[in-house]
Formats: sequence, C-alpha cells, structure tokens
Amino acid sequence: MTTRRARFRQGTGWLVVLAPFFFLTYGQVNQFTAGRGNIGSLVFDWEHAIPFIPLTIIPYWSLDLLYGVSLFVCSSCKEQRRLVSRLLLASLIACSGFLLFPLRFTFVRPEITGVAGWLFARLEQFDLPYNQSPSLHIILCWLLWRHFSRHVTPRWKPLNTGWFVLIAVSVLTTWQHHFIDVITGLAVGLFIDWMIPEQAPGPVQIAHGKRRGLALRYFSSMLLVILCAMLISAWFWWPALALLVVTLAYGALGVTALQKSAQGAITPAAWWLLAPWRMGMMISMRVYTRTLPSISLVADGVFISVYPRTIPVQRAVLDLTSEFSRSRATRGLAYRCVPMLDLVNPDLSQLHMAVLELEQLRKEYGSVLVHCALGLSRSALVAAAWLMQRKPALTPLQAITQIQRARPEVVFTTEHRELLQIWAIERHS
Repeated sequence: MTTRRARFRQGTGWLVVLAPFFFLTYGQVNQFTAGRGNIGSLVFDWEHAIPFIPLTIIPYWSLDLLYGVSLFVCSSCKEQRRLVSRLLLASLIACSGFLLFPLRFTFVRPEITGVAGWLFARLEQFDLPYNQSPSLHIILCWLLWRHFSRHVTPRWKPLNTGWFVLIAVSVLTTWQHHFIDVITGLAVGLFIDWMIPEQAPGPVQIAHGKRRGLALRYFSSMLLVILCAMLISAWFWWPALALLVVTLAYGALGVTALQKSAQGAITPAAWWLLAPWRMGMMISMRVYTRTLPSISLVADGVFISVYPRTIPVQRAVLDLTSEFSRSRATRGLAYRCVPMLDLVNPDLSQLHMAVLELEQLRKEYGSVLVHCALGLSRSALVAAAWLMQRKPALTPLQAITQIQRARPEVVFTTEHRELLQIWAIERHS
C-alpha cells in the first residue's frame, strides 16, 4: 500500500511538471516558427489522396489522456522516472527539430461541424501548422504503446495495439501532419526507446585495441552513409542511424547496446533501428557459409556450427550472436543466449557465463549446439574455454588444437589466445 501511495504521489507530481512543460514548449516553439519567414514544406504527391476523416480527431486527442494515465500504470517509482525521462526527451528532441528544420503543413481542412468540429476548434486554439517534423504525436505514440504493452494482459494487447495504430493513422487523416513527419517521428521514438531501455545498460567502457579500430571503421562508414543521405536520398539516414548504434556498441556501450536478451529476443527499438545493419550481416553470413561445414563435433556431445537455418538434431542450443534474434529453427529446443560482439574478445564475465551455460545444457540434455554467425570465432573460443574447464590439464594451445582438428576453418586470433591464457590462469588461481 505504501509503495502504491508513493507511486501515486510521484506520478501526480510528475504530471504537474510534465503537462505545462509539454504545452508550453510545444506552443512557444509553434508561435516562434509562425513568425519566421520562408517556411517550406515536404509533401509527396500521393499524399493528396489521403482522405480527411473528421472523427479520427477522437483517437488523435486520446493520446493526451493516455499521456497522463501512463504515469499511474507504472509498477514502480523507478519505472515512472524512466517513463518521465522518455517523455521529456521526446519533447526536447521534437522541439529542437521544429526549430532547426521548420516545415509547414499545407493542406486546408474543410469546414467541420458537430463533435469533431468542436474538438478541432479546441486543437486550433494552441496548435499552428508549423510543428511538423518530427511529429511529437508519433514519438509519443510509439513510446506510450511500448509502455502500455508491458502492463496490459495478453487478452487486451490486440486492442491496445489497434488503438495506438489508429492514433498513428489519425495524424494523417486529420490533416495534421505530412508523411515525412510520421517517418521522422517514428525514427526519434525508436531512438529514445533504445536510449532509455527497460533494462539498465551495462557500464560504459571506452574501447581500446581491436574494438576501438572496429568502432572507428563503423564511424567512418556512418559518415560516408550520411554523405549519401545528403547527396542521394534521405532514406540513407536509416542505415546511418544503425551504424551510429553499432559504433557506440563497439566504442563504449558494449554488447548491451544491441539489446538482445537471454531468451534471444531483440527489443523492437533495436530491431528496427538496426535492421539495415542486420540485413548486411545476414547477407555476409549467407555468402561465407556456403563453403563452410554447418556442424562440427568438438567432444562429449558439444557441437559448434553456423547460425542454424534448419532444425538441429541436438537437444539444446547455446546462441552467442548479438546481431541476430533467435533462429526459428531452434524454437522447439532448450535454449540459452549469451550475446557477444563479433570479431572482438568478450569480457571474462561473458566467457564464464557462456561456459557455465554450455556445461549446464550438456549435463541436462546430453547434446548442445554452440553457434555464432559463422561458427568460426565466438563459438570456437567458448568451446576451447569449455574444454579447458572440463579438462584442467589442457593448455590453451592443446584446447585450440583440438578445436582446429574438429573444425579446421576456425579462427583463433592473438587476442583469443591471450584471453585463453588469462582464462587458464584464473582457473588455477
């Protein structure tokens, strides 16, 4: 009861702060932009076919109600603070966009009467057609849909999703926003969702060595793609944003930035943001695995393999990829996931967790498939560490040699060998 009362008091306090902040920042920026000259617009020809549906002003307005209610469905004060951070950031980013890249809505609504007319009149009292891209309505629609989805029961999830889809569509059918506002608003909503995730991210660790080199490569690629976005097409901003996330993952944030869970699921925000990068990784994997053996036996029921696309005969799976969600081919099997960044050493804690999960799966199910993308690096490293754990007399070189006999194509870098030396020392300390 005390916790519920604390949540209610904190939620009320935040609502008192958020409501005026939302309306003041939105309104003032709108008024300021209205006084500027030469405000352009960006409209696709096909948008002239979008019908004006007056009654969709009802779901459009409902977002304001859901905005306030959202604070009181939180299960903890910590969740409330996380939600408030998201909502504040949404207003700040949207208003910055309105100031830096002002656009004007160009369609003229017909005369409206009845309930819909009254609602439109209330809207026009504080809303001028200048706060366009990114659409704050779409940003909030994504963030609040994600928030309510965590709290409604499975029975009500379709209704929850359907209503928020209706809200998103209403920004077009009320002739309140152009399509570019929707796309940019969705991008900002996804980025905020990624920036302030449900699960706390790991500690920031500035990269060095190979990780730093890979971060710089991704950063350079991002700059090149940004140039393409400015010279060729705005759609290149999507892969540029994906490369920014990957740069941060390698440069400072670690594998948690890719937001893959122990169950193999990638958060919706990370899934959409990283889709262009993931598509490139998938194409690369398909190309390289054409000449690789799919599965290789290491020892005692432990196999290493490429990312499985057919149902394995093994009874359990240890997934080490961070770039792909769980393979559909493994849905019916016992499954564990310890995500690791590709091409670089995992932390010792990650390696320890992977070896522990591998041994537990082996003991319980008898046969385990350990896979990364190509079955050449991450899976080979974990299998070598597992061999050294299982047979304390083995040296790193002997463990590597055994893996290479089982799968000659594996790659053990100098960094891998150094990590296994540290692993050997820690095992005997």
